[in-house]
Amino acid sequence: MPAVRTSPFPASTVLGYPRIGPDRELKRALERYWDGHATADELRQEGARVRERTWRRLRSLGLDALPSNTFSYYDQVLDTAVALDAIPDRYRGASPLDTYFAMARGAPDVAPLRMTKWFDTNYHYIVPEIGPDTVFRPVPDKAVAEVREAKALGLDTRPVLIGPVTFLLLAQAPAGAPKGFRPLDRLGDVLDVYGRLLAALAAEGVGWTQLDEPALVADRTGAELDAVRRAYEYLGTLTTRPGLFVASYFGDLGEALPVIARTPVEAVGVDLVRGRTPVQALGEELALKTVVAGVVSGRDVWRAGRERALATLRALRVRVDRVVVSTSCSLLHVPHSLERETGLDPALLRRLAFADEKVAEVVELARLLEAAPRVEPFPAPDVHGDTEAGLPVWETRSPYPVRAAAQAGRLGLPPLPVTTIGSFPQTDELRAARAALARGELPVTGYEDRVRVEIERAVRVQERLGLDVLVHGEPERNDMVQYFAEHLDGFAVTRHGWVQSYGSRCTRPPILHGDVHRPAPITVRWAEYARSLTDRPVKGMLTGPVTIVAWSFLRDDLPLREVMLQVADAVRAEVLDLEAAGVPVIQVDEPALRELMPLRRAAQDAYLAWAVAAYRRATSGAGDRTQIHTHLCYSDADQIIAAVDALDADVTTVESARSHGRVLREPAVRDFGRGLGPGVYDIHSPRVPAAEEVEELLEAVLRVLPAERVWVNPDCGLKTRTYEQVEAALATMVAATGRLRERLARQPSSSSSSV
Repeated sequence: MPAVRTSPFPASTVLGYPRIGPDRELKRALERYWDGHATADELRQEGARVRERTWRRLRSLGLDALPSNTFSYYDQVLDTAVALDAIPDRYRGASPLDTYFAMARGAPDVAPLRMTKWFDTNYHYIVPEIGPDTVFRPVPDKAVAEVREAKALGLDTRPVLIGPVTFLLLAQAPAGAPKGFRPLDRLGDVLDVYGRLLAALAAEGVGWTQLDEPALVADRTGAELDAVRRAYEYLGTLTTRPGLFVASYFGDLGEALPVIARTPVEAVGVDLVRGRTPVQALGEELALKTVVAGVVSGRDVWRAGRERALATLRALRVRVDRVVVSTSCSLLHVPHSLERETGLDPALLRRLAFADEKVAEVVELARLLEAAPRVEPFPAPDVHGDTEAGLPVWETRSPYPVRAAAQAGRLGLPPLPVTTIGSFPQTDELRAARAALARGELPVTGYEDRVRVEIERAVRVQERLGLDVLVHGEPERNDMVQYFAEHLDGFAVTRHGWVQSYGSRCTRPPILHGDVHRPAPITVRWAEYARSLTDRPVKGMLTGPVTIVAWSFLRDDLPLREVMLQVADAVRAEVLDLEAAGVPVIQVDEPALRELMPLRRAAQDAYLAWAVAAYRRATSGAGDRTQIHTHLCYSDADQIIAAVDALDADVTTVESARSHGRVLREPAVRDFGRGLGPGVYDIHSPRVPAAEEVEELLEAVLRVLPAERVWVNPDCGLKTRTYEQVEAALATMVAATGRLRERLARQPSSSSSSV
């Protein structure tokens, strides 16, 4: 007899919830464990407390269906790899927990797996490594344990897994895999394991399982759509399984909608915030399904338009078997609660909703839907505005060869100049001073004295190690976006609005709610102070307009292009003030350049042209002798290298070490017309790279680019590392560069791209 759930899906749910804890309890527990100050049991106990608090909070808010297995010590994609036992052999041998963290963070003798952005968000996931010889087996321990934990509290939950198609599409083949192999080729083997995982959950009495398939909202080939069909026809016809809820988010299912609709899955989740599929079309395809309707945004902090959301839900209800009210995606991307945000303007506060408030909105909408007449409502208005108009570019700088010559004469740098991306470690003394300032226990002058001490320390370390272009270390900055938001009109910052970026790394995205103006210079005095300490060139450090916009919660009452114009003009003013102060190198970082790019190819070219125009607007006023740098990290720069070139920065630095030189395999890199610094040191791992690794990566760079355009740098800023780790890694980087310089000097032409 089939053991498949047939009872109705509850009326309200969410696709996920923040997992770091309201006070970042999990972050602190992780870092204590990694630093050797807590045991594995103590870490697990804190994890259990976070889970219990989450489930009890969701139930207290009135939510009907609670998700489980959304908790993670690092990343949900990595958790899915572990559930399939898809662990590369080089990581095995330690305890399960330390094996897990070695894949995420590396270990002394092994580099971590690659990390990149989760679709178009600022969350980072660990990229699974799946080869033709990967042996899969079901490891349901984590998912089953969370089901049991919740049951002990008297709560039934719905376990969440990354769906098999998305998991394989996000994976990468290992080095040495046969040409043409794709992880998706292993779908049959993976489906067998998923079937056994579902059977294990069914044996625990689980009624529904959520399989997340966000990859289906991007363009998919015919073969990939056929994989979707195969996957859910197979899983849907299993005789021992929970009910299957396939969740999509971040956009429309598009051509995947009829494919998934024709499979035996019982429930389908649709994003009705970012998605534009008409309700009528959804009804035609999903008439016999339960539709989990994502009408409350999981990506912003604004209250839902209740009347519009309710109208959409009512229109959908008359067309499909059952409607469940939900969030558009997991609430992982928003802060926990507004309860303690007492410092925000009351007028702004009334417009906001964090995770808890969004859960309450879901519950309220479900109640209103149940009470509403079961007739066709008036059509809900289309709220999608036109955001594709281009931005004007102001002045055009001189051609790159002209600028390069002027900058070379001013800077006098050696071949393969060595620099860092910007930030240096945030020391305990600095953090203590910042906390004391916030509590009112330290005057501003005392805090600024500590900042000066930290700047001098960073400068002296760089001088001693032999770097060529220095940074001031950014000790005055708590975050590369929040710092600027605090100094620009139109932004608000929170006290407790933390959002997970990856692992234990959290950010507090500012809230852009009004017109943006720069009332005064922001960075000039700290750049001038650093320059006063050294004779070497010092970079001014700015965050670019695209990244400021991408990493903020944006106002919903103004077209995005107009918001971007205002931010670009503020950055432009700062660039001009730094130049006027005599700063010879100005770095305007755009790590989020790819992040805002639409998931559908048809809209990507227009976005890239628009994003490039915003950057050019911010930087085009600089003179030829001022060298403009930019930086992109963990955003698949290889996929947009032509657009990166169009930014017209004199030097671009990109992540390369963690992805093992992936960007260098792109044909467009050989045609890159300006300075390029593919990172040679993965800063997101505490591991110090071996000299041979750095030298090997530099040699790979020089095989594709002429030496006169190659820069040497880490993958990203050094804020999250310790000085001990940083000094050792930078010393290795400088030593490897020195050896290559010597070899280049012995060659007939130093511009040769072969070493």
